Amino acid sequence: LSLWPLSRQFMPSPARFKNKAGFTLIETIVSLGIFVIFSSGIYLAYSTIIEALTRSRAYSASVFVAQNEIEAIRNMSYANIGVAGGAPSGLLAAEKSVSYGNYSFTVQTTVRNIDDAFDGTIGGAPNDTSPADYKLAEVKVECSGCGDFTPYQLTTTVAPKNLEGATDNGTLFINVFDAFGQALAGANVVIVNNAVSPAVNFSDSTNASGVLQLVDVATSTAAYEITVSKNGYSTEKTYPIGGAGNPNPVKPHATVASQQVTTISFAIDRTGTVNLKTTDKMCQAAAGIDFEQKGAKLIGTDPDILKYSATSTTDANGQKSIGGLEWDTYAFSNQDADYDLSGYSSPLSVALDPGASLDISWLVEAKNPRALLVSVKDASGAAVSGAAVKLEKTGFSKTLLSGRRSFAQTDWFGGNYAGQSGGIETDNPAGEIALRLNGATYATSTEWLISPTFDIGVPSSVFYNLEWQPESQPAQTGADSVRFQVAANNDGITWNFTGPDGTESSYYSSTSTPISAVLNNNRYFRYKVFLKTADENFTPSINEAAVNFSSSCIPAGQAFFSGLSSGVYTLTVSKAGYQTLTDPAISPSQNWQEYNAVLTPQ
Repeated sequence: LSLWPLSRQFMPSPARFKNKAGFTLIETIVSLGIFVIFSSGIYLAYSTIIEALTRSRAYSASVFVAQNEIEAIRNMSYANIGVAGGAPSGLLAAEKSVSYGNYSFTVQTTVRNIDDAFDGTIGGAPNDTSPADYKLAEVKVECSGCGDFTPYQLTTTVAPKNLEGATDNGTLFINVFDAFGQALAGANVVIVNNAVSPAVNFSDSTNASGVLQLVDVATSTAAYEITVSKNGYSTEKTYPIGGAGNPNPVKPHATVASQQVTTISFAIDRTGTVNLKTTDKMCQAAAGIDFEQKGAKLIGTDPDILKYSATSTTDANGQKSIGGLEWDTYAFSNQDADYDLSGYSSPLSVALDPGASLDISWLVEAKNPRALLVSVKDASGAAVSGAAVKLEKTGFSKTLLSGRRSFAQTDWFGGNYAGQSGGIETDNPAGEIALRLNGATYATSTEWLISPTFDIGVPSSVFYNLEWQPESQPAQTGADSVRFQVAANNDGITWNFTGPDGTESSYYSSTSTPISAVLNNNRYFRYKVFLKTADENFTPSINEAAVNFSSSCIPAGQAFFSGLSSGVYTLTVSKAGYQTLTDPAISPSQNWQEYNAVLTPQ
């Protein structure tokens, strides 16, 4: 009998060893991932449960603390139930710390006299001459170290054992509303009076009707100092009569007369922000510009005392953000010693609505005393751009277009250009370009020079016309001895010079020729000037090249003249579709002044 087949049945095969192999790396990673997810879920659930238990215990502890405080109030003498420095005054602390278990709580207590309608109200029908019918006590328990904890509040009413008696005290009603006259609930009211004994110094808040009623408070003449505020809102307060800097306040400290109701009202609302940006005409930041901002609201009269008046300075980026401003009309004025205001995007006097944010842009230029800013508007007050603004007197005449500015080059000395053909003289004399002498004569070939790059600052530019001086050249130089082409782009690299028709085969040969519109909406600008002469003994020359333009940085409807001399000027403002405005008595007696020119439609 052969045992070989039988023995084979009990011998492990390679396949059996393969089936009993361990986990692969991928299986191990997947298993670990599942384990981590499962464990994280358990941990989060456990943390949530622990947090909920902690919060529940803290809440239970706060309830116990509040109940103890209320019970203590109920067992106090009625006359002592009040907050120290409050109205009514008493022995209770407005705020104190209480520890219970492992928790530290802050307990805030408020007590008010209540004028109940069951026996009439003060000043009502019938008139209640003893309005302090009972007291309402409120206890609020907070826990800053208890995580997501909701403060717990309890209130109780406490009445005297006997009927209340008439007093010589008075009543103070404080009404708070917003800029639109709507009652403002939850406004914080701070009342201070050091002229009575005991002294009053406490805070409370207005009810749903925007009123805080202080019943049965000590009489006092012009001594109740009241400040009303709310988070994110403006502040209004009373001022002492005869106080330093404000002797005649618009809202003096309140008076409480015996058995009389004093009502005083306050208006507060959400604060706003003004953002001022100062730039030059090329949209480059003008840093460190000093300015003044004044509100229109008064807190005192005879003399007038403004509620808001401040000076500020723009930062290194030419910006200044002024927050926390009450709704008001604010007047802005330039106070900088080195720069004049040459344009603005918003009126210099602007109304700020509650919670609003205003963006204001100023254009500034280096001071060149006796400057005149002409603002051209239509009958509706809208800015009118493109109007010809002419200022003239004997020996002077200058015309600008409203809503436009210009950049110019008057000096090419020392290589102040991007390139040239080699036949242009830039340094002799300085401030002029002309053909270069070859010995004693000028070459009759066409020579050229490319200007440096002018950066407008933004790609929203519109180029109007190219001008140069002198406009006429010596007759011997021949026709078209001075010609220009221009180029613009947004990369500062690609320069394709073209003429009035937008092609490279045309040239600007007459000053003030409109620049082709294809160059608009570009940031960078260059010109290329071509000089030639028909007579080797004469040369054309240029001492100024200027470009008129506008951009999003240039305020609409304004023209700025500077460097004016004293005297009387005639101002003429004209534009098609409007009647021409003429004022023969413009006398710039100040270093800077503004003239509003209102055009009437024809």
